[in-house]
Amino acid sequence: MTEGEGTPADRWKGRRFDPSKPSISRVYDALLGGKENFQADRDVRDKLVTVDADVGQATRDLHEFLLRATRFLAREAGVTQFLMCGLNFPAKENLHEVALRANRSSSVVYVARDPAVLAHGRALLADNDQTHMADAHYRFPRQVIEHPTVVKHIDFTQPVALYQPGTMRYLSDELNPIGIMAEYIEALPSGSYVILAHLVDPGPGHELYEVAMQTRQIAADNNLGQHFRTRDQILAMLNGLDILDPGLVPLATWWPDGPRLNPLAPLQRLALGAVAHKP
Repeated sequence: MTEGEGTPADRWKGRRFDPSKPSISRVYDALLGGKENFQADRDVRDKLVTVDADVGQATRDLHEFLLRATRFLAREAGVTQFLMCGLNFPAKENLHEVALRANRSSSVVYVARDPAVLAHGRALLADNDQTHMADAHYRFPRQVIEHPTVVKHIDFTQPVALYQPGTMRYLSDELNPIGIMAEYIEALPSGSYVILAHLVDPGPGHELYEVAMQTRQIAADNNLGQHFRTRDQILAMLNGLDILDPGLVPLATWWPDGPRLNPLAPLQRLALGAVAHKP
């Protein structure tokens, strides 16, 4: 990825954004040490660091989990269609690069609503005819599935890998994330896979309960939303699917690339992920 010249304001001139208000995508970028963020985003990052000094590693865990899952799906499971919802800013290695290394005929569609993310991604992918951007909201399954770019490049008569990497944690119970996931799953053909990540609610009395509540409050104070849910509630989002080993586990422990040398930090323990197969 080649960085643009100047500040984020220079690179995003003419795009719809308010630099005085933090965004989920830009806070995520700040946590990863990226350059596509503003002071408001860094302020949220800094508050999160006071709760867990290793929050940046927990964020990296999510990205690395997605890459490991993609390697498995592309190499071992033979999946050639990848639909990623809730895209953040591109990193040093991206899902489409992993998928295309395994099979040059793979088709990847990233779904996002953040105008800066969309513009940044389109610029990055300008010369890649196997990877595409769709402007749609993951909250609305039909809007995603029926988007012209998705229709053109994803064949729903063949297996699809659907990624929901933390998206559902931004939706309140009133928005029915379990029902939203059920609608996505119903649309997927047999042989498809769902990659899900979510924050788990450890429950009152647990040693990590205060960390979860403080994290949620920081997000709420900045209008970002952050919902922790029980294991049973997270697993309900995968109803009808067969969850692959090792199950719903901390992201860092899902098929790690090597032995763990240090114990997991608090938010690393609260960030869970799973890969599930549709029979």
